[in-house]
Amino acid sequence: FGKGVKDHFDWTGFYRVATEGDALVVGPYQGTHGCLRIPFGKGVCGAAASQRKTQLVPDVHAFPGHIACSSTTKSEIVVPVMTPAGDLVAVLDVDSNRPDAFREASDLRHLERICSMLGRRPWTTGLSVA
Repeated sequence: FGKGVKDHFDWTGFYRVATEGDALVVGPYQGTHGCLRIPFGKGVCGAAASQRKTQLVPDVHAFPGHIACSSTTKSEIVVPVMTPAGDLVAVLDVDSNRPDAFREASDLRHLERICSMLGRRPWTTGLSVA
C-alpha cells in the first residue's frame, strides 16, 4: 500500500459466520489485530450481520454498543456478504483511523458490489472458535 492508503485504512478483513450461526469469527484480514468473535447484534459488525444491511459509521464512538477492537479506529464500514439465496456467510469490515472516511456514493456502492460478487462464490462454512 502507498502511504496515503495505509494511513487511511488501518484494518480491512472478513468476519465469517460461526458454526453456531449466531456469531462472527475473524477470518482473513490485514491490520494489527481483530476481535476473535462478535455476537450478532453487537457492535458495527454484529449489527450488519443481524440486520443483513451495510453499516456506514462516520464516528464509531457515537455508534451504540461499538466494540473497540482497536483504539485508533474512528470510522467504519461493514458490508454483509450473502449468497443469492439470502444466507449470510460473512461481513467485510473496513476501519479507518480518520473520522468520516467513507462515502456512500463511492465506497458503499463499490464495496456492496464486491460483496455481492463474493456471495456468489463458494464459501467454506462451519468455522468455530474453541
